[in-house]
Amino acid sequence: MARSLEQLLTEKLHGDRNRLELAGRRQPAGQSEWPLSVKLIAEKVRSLCIEANTDLGEDVLDTFDRAIEKEESSLGIEILKELKENARIAKEEKVAICQDTGFAVVFVELGQDVHLVGGNLKEAIFEGVRQGYRDGYLRKSICHPFTRINTGDNTPAIIHTEIVPGEKVKITVAPKGGGSENMSRVTMLAPSDGVEGIKRFITQRVKEAGSNPCPPTIIGVGIGGTFEQAALLAKKSLLRSLGSKNPDPDLENLESEILTEINKLGIGPQGLGGRTTSLAVHILMMPCHIASLPLAVNIQCHAQRHKDAII
Repeated sequence: MARSLEQLLTEKLHGDRNRLELAGRRQPAGQSEWPLSVKLIAEKVRSLCIEANTDLGEDVLDTFDRAIEKEESSLGIEILKELKENARIAKEEKVAICQDTGFAVVFVELGQDVHLVGGNLKEAIFEGVRQGYRDGYLRKSICHPFTRINTGDNTPAIIHTEIVPGEKVKITVAPKGGGSENMSRVTMLAPSDGVEGIKRFITQRVKEAGSNPCPPTIIGVGIGGTFEQAALLAKKSLLRSLGSKNPDPDLENLESEILTEINKLGIGPQGLGGRTTSLAVHILMMPCHIASLPLAVNIQCHAQRHKDAII
């Protein structure tokens, strides 16, 4: 039976639409979506929670050694040696470096070609934290802000996700203790305060914190962006290895100047005097609004805990 002109046009329209849909789903040559089960992410988060809380990085231990060589206080030297011994025991016996095993802060760099399957990424991370803190016998420290009732499993975690090129996922778990977090601050300086205002604020913040953040500390600094972005920059700066240089020479010099001023305060290891108040200052910076100069100071105790894995 002969088809009408209307039927022929309709079939052609549907055929063209189907070809366009298929073309939209087709991957460019040499590329394809890479399926990744969120169950594997949960397993990695679990192991990273335990490892971060029990195995202090070699970069931190090496920095302790350099501090011992420079420290003039005999008590300060003894404390630094005890911190090294504490880290050794924690690693060998698989126990927590500190009783405060922290808020689980998780950084995720998600490759844009990755296709997550089998569930929800956020819930998978929460499950990994839940299992890690249970199986690692780590203290659960998260509670309701008003009632102070503990959530019982150290969730929710804080998750920062960044979409990056590629087909891999990088997960970094950085437990953050309450003592040092309580000493952290965000401020909006006037543009006219400039670099000198930044140096004054950071040094004064460390002075006011005193022994509360369990020095020797690492000072994470975020400059620029917006109110919340400055805080995130400060937090991310703490992921940089101790002893490594800032890729920006100007910021490298600024870090050195601020560290020198901080270590003149005499607070020392555990606040008992000495020249090792802080082990390092790490700065991340980005452009800001013409009317503002955001500054965040995120203080980290001597147990700079973070571990990462790439899937």
